[in-house]
Amino acid sequence: MEKSKVLLSVKDLVVKFRVRGRILTAIRGVSLDILEDECIAVVGESGSGKSVFTKTFAGMLDGNGFIDQGEIIFDDPELADTAVPLNAKGRRVIADAEKKLDEYARLEAGASLYNRIKAMENEKEMRASLSVEEEEEWDQKISELVFQRTELFNLKQTMDPGKEKDRIRETVRKIEAMDARVKSLQREKAQQIKERKAGAEKDTAWQQQWKERYDSAQKQYHEAISHPITDKQRERNRILAKEIWLSIGRYGTLKQNRCERQLLKQLRGAMQTGIALDDEKCRNSVFEPVTFRVRYLDETAETLHGTCVINLAQIKDPTDWTKIRGTRIATVFQDPMTSLNPIITIGKQITSVIIKHQQCSEIEARKRALELMMKVGIPNAEKRFDDYPFQYSGGMRQRIVIAIALSCQPKILICDEPTTALDVTIQAQILKLLKDLQKEFNYTIVFITHDLGVVANMADRVAVMYAGQIVEYGLVEEVFYDPRHPYTWALLSSLPQLAQKNTELYSITGTPPSLYNKIVGDPFAPRNPYCMKIDTLKEPPMFQVSDTHFAKTWLEDPRSPKVSKPEIIENIHEKLIEAFNI
Repeated sequence: MEKSKVLLSVKDLVVKFRVRGRILTAIRGVSLDILEDECIAVVGESGSGKSVFTKTFAGMLDGNGFIDQGEIIFDDPELADTAVPLNAKGRRVIADAEKKLDEYARLEAGASLYNRIKAMENEKEMRASLSVEEEEEWDQKISELVFQRTELFNLKQTMDPGKEKDRIRETVRKIEAMDARVKSLQREKAQQIKERKAGAEKDTAWQQQWKERYDSAQKQYHEAISHPITDKQRERNRILAKEIWLSIGRYGTLKQNRCERQLLKQLRGAMQTGIALDDEKCRNSVFEPVTFRVRYLDETAETLHGTCVINLAQIKDPTDWTKIRGTRIATVFQDPMTSLNPIITIGKQITSVIIKHQQCSEIEARKRALELMMKVGIPNAEKRFDDYPFQYSGGMRQRIVIAIALSCQPKILICDEPTTALDVTIQAQILKLLKDLQKEFNYTIVFITHDLGVVANMADRVAVMYAGQIVEYGLVEEVFYDPRHPYTWALLSSLPQLAQKNTELYSITGTPPSLYNKIVGDPFAPRNPYCMKIDTLKEPPMFQVSDTHFAKTWLEDPRSPKVSKPEIIENIHEKLIEAFNI
C-alpha cells in the first residue's frame, strides 16, 4: 500500500464510563493512525469498544463517558488555521495578560525550591494520613460493597411481593447487613486516619526537624524570586499573551473572560513549578485543560494569525465540536429510521444541514441536496424531495443518511454497521455506493462491523478489537491470510462460509472479561486455547510482524513455542474468494 498522510493519530487513548457508582474502562490504551483516503475496518465482538472508540472522534460519548488520558490529533490545516480580530478588547486582553505574565515569570527562578517545599508539605501530610495505596484499597472495598448492595436492591425490585415474600425478606436482611458493613468500613478507615494523625503529632523530634528544613527552604525561595526577569522571558511572555487572545478570541464575552482567568492561572502554575514553556508540547499541555492552544504566527494592524494542533480528546466547547462534527467528521449509523426525523421531509433534513454548515441560501441548498440525492441513487429526486422518511424503503433511507453525512464533504466518514438493518441484496448496493462515492469525495472510511465478508470487500486495513484494546492490525490481506493473534484466528474460524457440510460451526468459548475490573495479563487468556502461563501474568506488548502488520500476543515473542494457526483457516485465500466473491 502506498505511503499516505496520517489524517487522525490516536495515542494511548483511555475512555471510561461512570456506571452506578463504579468506573468502567471501555477503551484501554489504544493507539492507531488513520490514513487519508483509506478504508479501515474495526472488527470485534459486541462490547469490544468499536463504537465507543469512534465516538471519541466526533465528540459523541454518552454523558457518563469521558476521555481519561491520551490524545487524538486531527491533521486538518484548513481547520487549524486561525485568525482573530485585533480589536480594542483583544489589545486590552493582550496588554493585561503580558503584564501579569511578567509578574509570574519571577517565580521561574525558584521553581526547584517551590517543588521541594511542596514535596515537604506532602511528606508531612502523608505522615498524618493514609498513603495513596491505602486510600485506594479502602475506597475499593467500600465501592465494591456499595455496588453489590445496589445490584441486590435492583434484584429485590423485580421480585413479586405476592409470591416471593420470604425471598424479599431475605434480600432485605442482606441489604441491611451490607449497609452495616459499609458503615463499619468507613468507621475503621476514619479510625486509622485518626491514629496516624495522633502518632505524627507525638513525634515532636521529627516535627521540629521538618520545621527547620521548611523554614530554610522558604527563605531561599523568597530570595530566589526577588530578582527581575530577563529580556528573553519578556519576549516569550509577549508571544504568550497573544496566544491567549488567539485561543479565546472565537468565544463570547463571558467565556472569553472565564478562559482568560483560567489560562493565566494555568501559566502561573506552570512557571511556578518550572514547566518548560519554550517547548511546544509542554506549552500545549498547559493550555489544554482550558482550551486548545493556537500558536502565534504573525499579525496585521487588524488581525492576529495563528495555527493550532487539533487534539479532539481535549475539545470541551460545544461550538468547537460543531466545526468538526458533520463538517469534518460525519457518521452513518446502522438504523436509518432512527437517524432521520419522521416528521420532517427528506429534502428539509438535507438542506438544513447544508444551510447550517455551509451558510448558503435555501435555493442553493436545495440544488446541492438534489445533486446529492441523485449521487446516492435516489430515483426521481425532484419528486421524492418532499417525501417523508416513512415513504422511503430501508435501503433508500440509508442512502439519504449517507447523503446527509456527505453534504459537507467530510474528511472522515464513520460507518457504524450501516448495513446491519438492511436486506442482504441492499447491503451490497450500499457498500458499493460508499466505495464509489469515496473515489469522488476523497474521504476516509472508518467501518465498524461484525461481518468479515464486508471487511474483505471494503477495507484496505483492519484493526481487530478485544476488551477495549486493538489486539491486531494490518493490511486486509495480512490479517485475513496471515493472522497472528489467537482472537483473530477465532474470529476467522467462526465464519459460517468456512464450515464444512455436516460439521459443527466453530464458536469462541467463554465471555469477554468485565471491564469494571483491572485486567491482569492478556485479556483473551481465559478463552485462548493456546494460552501460556505468561498470558495470565503480564500484558503482551504490540509486536511488529511487518512494516504494516502488528499483533499484541506473546506468541510473537521469539522465546514462545511455535504454534500453527487452526486448520480451518489454513489456505483461507481460495475459500474467501469463493465465499465473498472478492
